[in-house]
Order: sequence, then C-alpha cells, then structure tokens
Amino acid sequence: MTQSRVLQHHIGQLQEIRGILHSLKNMAFMEVHRLNQYQRTHNLVVQQIAEVAADFLHFFPGPTEIAPDYPSIIIVVGSERGFCGNFNDSLIENLAPLFPATLIAVGTRLCHRLRNNRIACTELAGANSSEEISQVLNALIAAISDLQQQHDFFRLSVLSHRDEHGGTMLRPLLPPFAAIESQVEHKSEPLLNLSPAQFLFELADQFVFSSLQDILLTSLSAENNQRLQHLDNAVRHLDQETAKLRRMSQIYRQEEITEEIEVILLNAENQLAS
Repeated sequence: MTQSRVLQHHIGQLQEIRGILHSLKNMAFMEVHRLNQYQRTHNLVVQQIAEVAADFLHFFPGPTEIAPDYPSIIIVVGSERGFCGNFNDSLIENLAPLFPATLIAVGTRLCHRLRNNRIACTELAGANSSEEISQVLNALIAAISDLQQQHDFFRLSVLSHRDEHGGTMLRPLLPPFAAIESQVEHKSEPLLNLSPAQFLFELADQFVFSSLQDILLTSLSAENNQRLQHLDNAVRHLDQETAKLRRMSQIYRQEEITEEIEVILLNAENQLAS
C-alpha cells in the first residue's frame, strides 16, 4: 500500500472517532441544558426550606450542634462515566483532610479510582442522565439509613463539584441548618400544627432530601460541562491532526504521480529506442 493510501486509511479512522466524540459532545450539551432547567427549580426549593428553617429557629431555637466525638460520614459525588478530565482527581485530592471519616462514594469511575488508592468506602452507581437522579437519590438514602442503624448520631457532609469550573465544596447537611442565615426580618411567631420538635425533625428530613437532590443535579451538570469541554478539545485536536494528515497525503500523492509520470516517460523512451 502506498504512503498516500496509508494516510487516507488513517484519516478515515480519525473521522470515525471524531464522529463518535462529536455525538458524545452533543449528548453532553443537551444534558447540561436539561439539568440547568431542573437546577433552577430545585435551588428555589432548597432556598425556601432554608427560609422556613431560619424563621422557625428564630423563635424555637433547637439543638444544632453534635458532640465532636460523634462519627463523621462523608458522601463523595463523582462521575459515573469518563471523558470528564480531572473531575474525580480533584475530589480525591480534597479527601485527605477529612479522614478518618466513613465514606459513601457515588459514581463508578470515582469508586474505581478510590479502589486503586486503597480507600475503603460504600460504593454506589452514579447517574448517567437527569432521569437517573431519583434512582441514585433513593440508593443514597438507603445507604445513609443503613449507617444510621450503626450510629444514633453522626455528622453528614457532601463533597462534590459546585459548578462547571471544577471547584469542589464540602457541604454540611447534619446537623441541619447549622450554616443557614436568613435575610428576612422575623416579626411574628409561626403557627404550628405539630410540636416544635416534631416540626424540626420533619423539616430536617425534607432539607437533607432536597439538598442531596440539588447536589446530585449540580454535580451531574458540572460533570457534563467538563465532559463538553474535554470532548470539544478532543474534536478540535482530531480536526487539526486530520488536516495535517491530508496535507501530508497530498504531498505523498503528488510525489507518487510524479514517479508514475517518470515511469511512463521512461517506458516511452525505451520503446522509441527499440
């Protein structure tokens, strides 16, 4: 096979790979668009719960502190799939100061990396799309409930990506409402149909559930944003490499044509000489 044909075959392979990466890029783009719509709704829900809690705790101060010797549970939300750069690496780097804590890892890729680093954790599959968030949330609640049977009181925090720029954050969920500050002036005591203790318990349950859902949506959006950037760079690199190979193929083809012409002329001269 001539050099130009070898290069043309290689160009064909690169174009197939580019088509696959471009499809994955489009899927990531559509997923980011859907997640942004869901996020706006869930952010409002979490903010509303926080306002209700701030209003309640202003008139009915509750126990928001847990003794420092109680166990700590950290949920780490990573990626289920690849093509998202250092998404999981940045989470693992921020885990070191949090030990010794019980870990719940969400995301197959993250779990694989933790295993390679010999970090023990409860492993859960992550979400491939926004439609799978509810399944992951249910599995996460079940894992927390299992640990709750072992510890009556514990601290619960979530380490995850907060935006598409790759920044991570540790968000405390239990004790609930510890970091909530209201901007609303509280004038009148809320009217309750439940006892303050029961109301606080129910509100805390809603807060943890809604916060986890909001965190999973935010993390999946950040993951797809990083995947979008990663795949865009890969497609751009393939386009540059393909253009380079096409130029080389044209040069080789011109040389091959020149050689063919020289052979034809040489054969013609030989025939005339004979």
